[in-house]
Amino acid sequence: MRIAITGASGLIGSELSRSLTADGHDVVHLVRRQPHTMAEVRWDPEGNTVDTEGLAGVEAVAHLAGASLGPARWTDARKRLIRESRTVGTETLATALAGMATPPARLVSGSAIGFYGDTGNEAVTEGAPRGRGFLADVTADWEAATAPAQEAGISVAHARTGLVLARSGGLLGTVLPLFRAGLGGRLGSGRQYMSWISLADEVGALRFLLERPDITGAVNLTGPEPVTNAAYTREIGRILGRPTALTVPGFAMRAALGGFADEAALVSQRVRPKRLLDSGYSFHNPDAGSALTAILGR
Repeated sequence: MRIAITGASGLIGSELSRSLTADGHDVVHLVRRQPHTMAEVRWDPEGNTVDTEGLAGVEAVAHLAGASLGPARWTDARKRLIRESRTVGTETLATALAGMATPPARLVSGSAIGFYGDTGNEAVTEGAPRGRGFLADVTADWEAATAPAQEAGISVAHARTGLVLARSGGLLGTVLPLFRAGLGGRLGSGRQYMSWISLADEVGALRFLLERPDITGAVNLTGPEPVTNAAYTREIGRILGRPTALTVPGFAMRAALGGFADEAALVSQRVRPKRLLDSGYSFHNPDAGSALTAILGR
Protein backbone atom coordinates (compact mmCIF):
# COMPACT_ATOMS: atom_id res chain seq x y z
CA MET A 1 0.00 0.00 0.00
CA ARG A 2 1.20 3.53 -0.78
CA ILE A 3 0.64 5.70 2.30
CA ALA A 4 1.38 9.39 2.89
CA ILE A 5 2.13 10.83 6.33
CA THR A 6 2.21 14.40 7.61
CA GLY A 7 4.09 15.01 10.84
CA ALA A 8 6.38 12.12 9.93
CA SER A 9 9.30 13.57 11.92
CA GLY A 10 7.34 13.62 15.18
CA LEU A 11 7.18 10.99 17.91
CA ILE A 12 4.15 9.17 16.48
CA GLY A 13 4.74 9.86 12.80
CA SER A 14 8.33 8.62 12.79
CA GLU A 15 7.38 5.36 14.50
CA LEU A 16 4.40 4.86 12.21
CA SER A 17 6.62 5.43 9.18
CA ARG A 18 9.22 2.96 10.47
CA SER A 19 6.57 0.32 11.17
CA LEU A 20 4.91 0.65 7.75
CA THR A 21 8.22 0.65 5.90
CA ALA A 22 9.41 -2.44 7.77
CA ASP A 23 6.31 -4.28 6.54
CA GLY A 24 6.93 -3.34 2.93
CA HIS A 25 4.57 -0.41 2.47
CA ASP A 26 5.55 2.51 0.24
CA VAL A 27 5.61 5.52 2.59
CA VAL A 28 5.61 9.13 1.43
CA HIS A 29 6.47 11.97 3.84
CA LEU A 30 4.85 15.37 3.37
CA VAL A 31 7.50 17.96 4.29
CA ARG A 32 7.47 21.76 4.51
CA ARG A 33 10.98 22.17 3.09
CA GLN A 34 12.36 21.29 -0.31
CA PRO A 35 12.16 17.47 -0.71
CA HIS A 36 15.49 15.65 -0.45
CA THR A 37 14.40 12.23 -1.69
CA MET A 38 11.79 10.62 -3.93
CA ALA A 39 9.93 9.58 -0.76
CA GLU A 40 9.22 13.22 0.16
CA VAL A 41 6.51 15.54 -1.14
CA ARG A 42 6.30 19.28 -0.43
CA TRP A 43 3.37 20.90 1.25
CA ASP A 44 2.88 24.39 2.66
CA PRO A 45 -0.05 24.45 5.10
CA GLU A 46 0.04 28.21 5.65
CA GLY A 47 0.31 28.84 1.90
CA ASN A 48 -2.54 26.40 1.19
CA THR A 49 -0.50 24.35 -1.27
CA VAL A 50 0.23 20.64 -1.60
CA ASP A 51 2.22 18.95 -4.37
CA THR A 52 -0.58 16.55 -5.26
CA GLU A 53 1.35 15.23 -8.26
CA GLY A 54 3.73 13.66 -5.78
CA LEU A 55 0.78 11.97 -4.09
CA ALA A 56 -0.34 10.15 -7.22
CA GLY A 57 -1.13 6.53 -6.37
CA VAL A 58 -1.43 7.18 -2.63
CA GLU A 59 -4.20 5.00 -1.20
CA ALA A 60 -4.30 6.31 2.36
CA VAL A 61 -3.10 9.35 4.31
CA ALA A 62 -2.22 9.65 8.01
CA HIS A 63 -2.41 13.33 8.95
CA LEU A 64 -0.48 13.81 12.21
CA ALA A 65 0.94 17.34 11.90
CA GLY A 66 0.33 19.93 14.62
CA ALA A 67 2.27 22.14 17.02
CA SER A 68 3.18 20.64 20.39
CA LEU A 69 0.87 21.51 23.28
CA GLY A 70 3.74 21.84 25.72
CA PRO A 71 4.64 21.76 28.51
CA ALA A 72 4.68 25.51 27.88
CA ARG A 73 2.73 28.57 28.94
CA TRP A 74 -0.22 29.11 26.64
CA THR A 75 0.21 32.73 25.62
CA ASP A 76 -2.19 34.15 23.04
CA ALA A 77 0.45 33.57 20.38
CA ARG A 78 0.98 29.97 21.49
CA LYS A 79 -2.74 29.26 21.46
CA ARG A 80 -3.03 30.72 17.97
CA LEU A 81 -0.21 28.45 16.80
CA ILE A 82 -1.82 25.38 18.40
CA ARG A 83 -5.14 26.13 16.71
CA GLU A 84 -3.91 27.16 13.27
CA SER A 85 -1.33 24.38 12.95
CA ARG A 86 -4.26 21.97 13.23
CA THR A 87 -7.19 23.66 11.54
CA VAL A 88 -5.39 25.44 8.70
CA GLY A 89 -3.13 22.48 7.96
CA THR A 90 -6.02 20.03 7.98
CA GLU A 91 -8.18 22.17 5.70
CA THR A 92 -5.27 22.66 3.29
CA LEU A 93 -4.63 18.92 3.10
CA ALA A 94 -8.31 17.92 2.90
CA THR A 95 -8.97 20.43 0.11
CA ALA A 96 -5.93 19.28 -1.85
CA LEU A 97 -6.86 15.59 -1.55
CA ALA A 98 -10.43 16.35 -2.58
CA GLY A 99 -9.18 18.07 -5.74
CA MET A 100 -7.08 15.14 -6.96
CA ALA A 101 -8.20 13.31 -10.07
CA THR A 102 -7.97 10.08 -8.09
CA PRO A 103 -8.08 10.94 -4.39
CA PRO A 104 -6.85 8.46 -1.79
CA ALA A 105 -9.65 6.31 -0.44
CA ARG A 106 -8.74 6.85 3.19
CA LEU A 107 -7.76 9.75 5.49
CA VAL A 108 -6.95 9.12 9.16
CA SER A 109 -6.72 12.59 10.63
CA GLY A 110 -5.15 13.30 14.00
CA SER A 111 -7.40 14.54 16.77
CA ALA A 112 -7.40 14.47 20.57
CA ILE A 113 -9.41 13.48 23.61
CA GLY A 114 -9.28 17.15 24.53
CA PHE A 115 -12.63 17.17 22.68
CA TYR A 116 -14.31 15.85 25.85
CA GLY A 117 -12.92 18.49 28.22
CA ASP A 118 -12.73 17.56 31.89
CA THR A 119 -14.81 14.42 32.46
CA GLY A 120 -14.04 14.08 36.17
CA ASN A 121 -14.65 10.50 37.32
CA GLU A 122 -17.11 9.79 34.52
CA ALA A 123 -15.96 7.27 31.91
CA VAL A 124 -16.79 8.48 28.39
CA THR A 125 -16.68 6.98 24.91
CA GLU A 126 -17.05 8.37 21.40
CA GLY A 127 -20.74 9.14 21.91
CA ALA A 128 -20.04 11.71 24.64
CA PRO A 129 -20.73 15.36 23.80
CA ARG A 130 -18.10 18.01 23.28
CA GLY A 131 -16.73 19.42 26.50
CA ARG A 132 -15.70 22.94 27.47
CA GLY A 133 -12.42 24.75 27.12
CA PHE A 134 -9.81 25.82 24.61
CA LEU A 135 -8.79 22.29 23.61
CA ALA A 136 -12.40 21.16 23.19
CA ASP A 137 -13.02 24.08 20.84
CA VAL A 138 -9.79 23.51 18.91
CA THR A 139 -10.48 19.80 18.51
CA ALA A 140 -14.00 20.39 17.23
CA ASP A 141 -12.70 22.84 14.62
CA TRP A 142 -9.80 20.50 13.78
CA GLU A 143 -12.17 17.66 12.97
CA ALA A 144 -14.54 19.93 11.04
CA ALA A 145 -11.64 20.99 8.80
CA THR A 146 -11.66 17.56 7.12
CA ALA A 147 -15.05 18.39 5.52
CA PRO A 148 -13.67 18.90 1.97
CA ALA A 149 -12.25 15.36 1.99
CA GLN A 150 -15.48 13.86 3.30
CA GLU A 151 -17.54 15.75 0.72
CA ALA A 152 -15.28 14.33 -2.01
CA GLY A 153 -16.11 10.79 -0.89
CA ILE A 154 -12.91 10.09 1.04
CA SER A 155 -13.41 7.86 4.07
CA VAL A 156 -12.33 9.92 7.12
CA ALA A 157 -11.59 8.79 10.68
CA HIS A 158 -10.63 11.17 13.49
CA ALA A 159 -8.02 9.54 15.73
CA ARG A 160 -8.72 11.09 19.14
CA THR A 161 -5.44 10.34 20.84
CA GLY A 162 -4.76 10.38 24.57
CA LEU A 163 -1.46 10.64 26.43
CA VAL A 164 1.08 8.66 24.40
CA LEU A 165 3.58 6.79 26.56
CA ALA A 166 7.08 6.44 25.11
CA ARG A 167 10.63 6.38 26.41
CA SER A 168 11.89 8.69 23.69
CA GLY A 169 9.42 11.57 24.00
CA GLY A 170 6.07 12.84 25.14
CA LEU A 171 5.30 13.51 28.80
CA LEU A 172 6.86 10.26 30.06
CA GLY A 173 10.09 10.72 28.13
CA THR A 174 10.36 14.32 29.32
CA VAL A 175 10.02 13.56 33.05
CA LEU A 176 11.76 10.16 33.08
CA PRO A 177 15.13 11.61 34.22
CA LEU A 178 13.38 13.11 37.27
CA PHE A 179 11.83 9.77 38.17
CA ARG A 180 15.14 7.98 37.77
CA ALA A 181 16.68 10.52 40.14
CA GLY A 182 13.95 9.88 42.73
CA LEU A 183 12.40 13.30 42.11
CA GLY A 184 9.21 12.15 40.41
CA GLY A 185 5.83 12.72 42.00
CA ARG A 186 2.14 13.14 41.38
CA LEU A 187 0.68 16.27 39.79
CA GLY A 188 -1.72 18.20 41.98
CA SER A 189 -4.08 15.96 43.93
CA GLY A 190 -3.23 12.95 41.76
CA ARG A 191 -6.91 12.02 41.64
CA GLN A 192 -7.33 13.16 38.03
CA TYR A 193 -7.68 10.38 35.46
CA MET A 194 -5.10 9.98 32.70
CA SER A 195 -6.20 8.37 29.45
CA TRP A 196 -2.93 6.90 28.19
CA ILE A 197 -1.89 4.74 25.25
CA SER A 198 1.48 3.13 24.59
CA LEU A 199 3.34 4.24 21.48
CA ALA A 200 3.15 0.65 20.24
CA ASP A 201 -0.64 0.72 20.44
CA GLU A 202 -0.88 4.24 19.03
CA VAL A 203 0.95 3.02 15.92
CA GLY A 204 -0.98 -0.26 15.91
CA ALA A 205 -4.32 1.54 16.14
CA LEU A 206 -3.39 4.01 13.39
CA ARG A 207 -2.41 1.13 11.12
CA PHE A 208 -5.65 -0.65 12.01
CA LEU A 209 -7.64 2.45 11.01
CA LEU A 210 -5.66 2.99 7.80
CA GLU A 211 -6.67 -0.49 6.71
CA ARG A 212 -10.33 -0.19 7.81
CA PRO A 213 -12.06 2.50 5.69
CA ASP A 214 -15.40 1.24 6.98
CA ILE A 215 -14.61 2.88 10.36
CA THR A 216 -15.41 6.57 10.04
CA GLY A 217 -15.83 9.47 12.43
CA ALA A 218 -14.34 9.74 15.90
CA VAL A 219 -12.26 6.87 17.29
CA ASN A 220 -10.63 7.11 20.73
CA LEU A 221 -6.99 6.03 20.74
CA THR A 222 -6.53 5.33 24.44
CA GLY A 223 -5.78 2.27 26.53
CA PRO A 224 -8.79 0.24 27.75
CA GLU A 225 -8.38 1.34 31.37
CA PRO A 226 -7.49 4.94 32.29
CA VAL A 227 -5.65 5.39 35.59
CA THR A 228 -5.36 8.19 38.11
CA ASN A 229 -2.22 10.28 38.07
CA ALA A 230 -1.37 8.96 41.54
CA ALA A 231 -1.62 5.33 40.39
CA TYR A 232 0.41 6.10 37.26
CA THR A 233 3.10 7.78 39.36
CA ARG A 234 3.28 4.87 41.81
CA GLU A 235 3.61 2.40 38.93
CA ILE A 236 6.58 4.24 37.45
CA GLY A 237 8.24 4.33 40.86
CA ARG A 238 7.62 0.60 41.36
CA ILE A 239 9.12 -0.32 37.99
CA LEU A 240 12.15 1.93 38.44
CA GLY A 241 12.55 1.12 42.13
CA ARG A 242 12.58 4.80 43.01
CA PRO A 243 10.55 6.87 45.53
CA THR A 244 7.66 9.01 44.24
CA ALA A 245 6.59 10.80 47.41
CA LEU A 246 6.95 14.31 46.00
CA THR A 247 4.01 16.38 44.79
CA VAL A 248 3.92 19.18 42.24
CA PRO A 249 1.24 21.52 43.66
CA GLY A 250 -1.54 22.53 41.31
CA PHE A 251 -1.15 26.22 42.15
CA ALA A 252 2.54 26.08 41.21
CA MET A 253 1.76 24.44 37.87
CA ARG A 254 -0.91 27.06 37.13
CA ALA A 255 1.49 29.86 38.00
CA ALA A 256 4.16 28.45 35.70
CA LEU A 257 2.10 27.07 32.82
CA GLY A 258 -1.26 28.85 32.87
CA GLY A 259 -3.90 27.19 30.69
CA PHE A 260 -1.70 24.20 29.92
CA ALA A 261 -1.89 23.15 33.55
CA ASP A 262 -5.69 23.16 33.75
CA GLU A 263 -6.39 21.64 30.32
CA ALA A 264 -3.50 19.24 29.83
CA ALA A 265 -1.77 18.39 33.13
CA LEU A 266 -4.39 18.63 35.87
CA VAL A 267 -7.49 17.86 33.81
CA SER A 268 -9.29 14.57 34.53
CA GLN A 269 -10.14 12.59 31.41
CA ARG A 270 -11.48 9.08 31.78
CA VAL A 271 -11.81 8.11 28.12
CA ARG A 272 -12.33 4.57 26.83
CA PRO A 273 -11.69 3.22 23.30
CA LYS A 274 -15.11 1.65 22.67
CA ARG A 275 -15.01 1.76 18.88
CA LEU A 276 -11.51 0.26 18.65
CA LEU A 277 -12.49 -2.60 20.95
CA ASP A 278 -15.83 -3.17 19.21
CA SER A 279 -14.02 -3.29 15.86
CA GLY A 280 -11.68 -6.04 17.02
CA TYR A 281 -8.46 -4.17 17.71
CA SER A 282 -6.27 -6.18 20.12
CA PHE A 283 -4.09 -4.08 22.43
CA HIS A 284 -0.40 -4.88 22.86
CA ASN A 285 -0.51 -3.14 26.25
CA PRO A 286 -4.03 -3.36 27.71
CA ASP A 287 -3.14 -1.85 31.09
CA ALA A 288 -0.81 0.88 32.31
CA GLY A 289 1.41 -1.55 34.22
CA SER A 290 2.20 -3.67 31.16
CA ALA A 291 2.70 -0.57 29.05
CA LEU A 292 5.11 1.08 31.46
CA THR A 293 6.98 -2.18 32.08
CA ALA A 294 7.47 -2.68 28.32
CA ILE A 295 8.58 0.91 27.83
CA LEU A 296 10.92 1.14 30.80
CA GLY A 297 12.53 -2.20 30.10
CA ARG A 298 12.04 -3.85 33.47
